[in-house]
Amino acid sequence: MKDLTTPKTFSQFAIHPAIQDALSQLGWKHCTPIQENTLPLTLGGHDVAGKAQTGTGKTAAFLIAIFHYLMSNPVKPDSEGPWAMILAPTRELAVQIYQDALQIGCYTGLKPVAIYGGKDYEAQKAEFADSKPDLIIGTPGRIIDLFKQRCFNLHNIECLVLDEADRMFDLGFISDIRYLMRAMPPANERLNLIFSATFTYRVQELAYEYLNAPTMVEIESETETAEHISQCLYHVANNEKTPLLIGLLKQLQANDKVIVFLNMKHVLERLAHTLTHNGFNVAMLSGDIPQHKREKLLKAFQTGEKNILLATDVAARGLHTDNITHVFNYDLPQHPEDYIHRVGRTARAGKSGMAISFCCEDYAYHLPEIEEKLGEKIPTRLFRKGRNAKILPAAVQGKTTVIILIVTASIIKKHKNKHNNK
Repeated sequence: MKDLTTPKTFSQFAIHPAIQDALSQLGWKHCTPIQENTLPLTLGGHDVAGKAQTGTGKTAAFLIAIFHYLMSNPVKPDSEGPWAMILAPTRELAVQIYQDALQIGCYTGLKPVAIYGGKDYEAQKAEFADSKPDLIIGTPGRIIDLFKQRCFNLHNIECLVLDEADRMFDLGFISDIRYLMRAMPPANERLNLIFSATFTYRVQELAYEYLNAPTMVEIESETETAEHISQCLYHVANNEKTPLLIGLLKQLQANDKVIVFLNMKHVLERLAHTLTHNGFNVAMLSGDIPQHKREKLLKAFQTGEKNILLATDVAARGLHTDNITHVFNYDLPQHPEDYIHRVGRTARAGKSGMAISFCCEDYAYHLPEIEEKLGEKIPTRLFRKGRNAKILPAAVQGKTTVIILIVTASIIKKHKNKHNNK
């Protein structure tokens, strides 16, 4: 097995000086395994299909490669961009890649732009007209919308990246991706990179179909989840999950940052209401929240204004927030891959984290598939009745208030009648 205790430094690679300066400014010195294994290939212009767990530095690996390629291969004087495109399955991931691109490419003079649904359509069209971007980062649907409006063309695309390719299949974006690829130069005339946390047969088929003889790079650990994640499982009844969660949350430190994943929006809303009523500082993220509100909630969570984020799987990928200490699976996910991506929100960049899952009667039948994917049993903790907390559900308190008001009104009426009789 390769010794990863002494990783290479970025200075050991022939990376363009403008990018090296940005990496030094960011304080990035040593490569992660995915960066160390892909950069020798991508810097040489070779296509790569990379598999690595979430939080291992995939984004920096392909951004360095793209910026180096564009800076090292000057374009014809009369031609115009965009020169590169990065496709992501979710808005959150597109925004995060864009923010990283601004940092890594800050000295290159190349202009990235983020394109995704939920943002004002006309404003995005105007952004293209004003900035004439060199690099497009976004979700396939909105990119196609603007492409069909002739806001840009794809004749000069020199670099293409598909990030979280397995999730692209899950969300049905593959036909859109193929549509965009057909409008680009042939695969042998551009640098093509595909990254994914899991290498399903469909992902491998896509890589060989649309990339130019890609080299497969797989960064494996002893388990499917990151090495620094401690996992545990509670077998509980449905009605015990909320008291147990509250009890566990009360044991955390004030500066701990938590994500709680649920499967259903209505359950998420009810839990958010209960946690808020019990004094927790909660943000709620689901698929139908308007984009401006979504960005505001994520910012509040990232800055620490809110320290608990309740989310459906829309946030399981692409959500990059530093120092997440705990991930709770309030509901076990219905697909094993989603478990890996959920718990991958913690223990990023070599840090440690805790993943706690509740196994209830509704979702217990997903556990065998999850453990088969992990290649190990999730350690079980004994659920003790004393561990759960007393909760103050707002709905019950509201009913109590109504009863009190009704009784009070009845007493007042009876008292008035008695007084009038006198």
